[in-house]
Amino acid sequence: MIHLFTDGSARGNPGPGGYGAILRYGPHEKELTQGFRHTTNNRMELLAVIVGLEAVTRPDLSIRVVSDSKYVVDAVEKKWVFGWEKKSDFGKKANEDLWRRFLKIYRQRKVSFHWIKGHAGHAENERCDVLAVQSALGKGGLLVDEGYEALAKTSLL
Repeated sequence: MIHLFTDGSARGNPGPGGYGAILRYGPHEKELTQGFRHTTNNRMELLAVIVGLEAVTRPDLSIRVVSDSKYVVDAVEKKWVFGWEKKSDFGKKANEDLWRRFLKIYRQRKVSFHWIKGHAGHAENERCDVLAVQSALGKGGLLVDEGYEALAKTSLL
């Protein structure tokens, strides 16, 4: 089984943001992180999961996502995101672009979710938080979150 630990951060919400993710498979570990100049915490939480799932090159292996985001975990585990999709309700939900991207990769993987309390001493969650915050502060450069900024211009947020 692959373990994917994730966290997201936004400094201002909206504001500069970043995500951090750790992929672990046996003795192998890889950290993924990136910052964006203007985004939200929920977008970064979700993007951390997406980028982690997309980085898995063995779709035959099960992936356990460990996240402190109730937004992400509940949307999947309580099947809200599938209802939004089925009812064509995405246009009324925040982060439609990322949820569509998530569903595409989710359906290509064997994924389970586990929620943990944030900032509670969980080593991998704490490390992901550090990665997310450092990226939000510009370590490695800040990208444009095109999905967020396009919506902000049209005032659909």
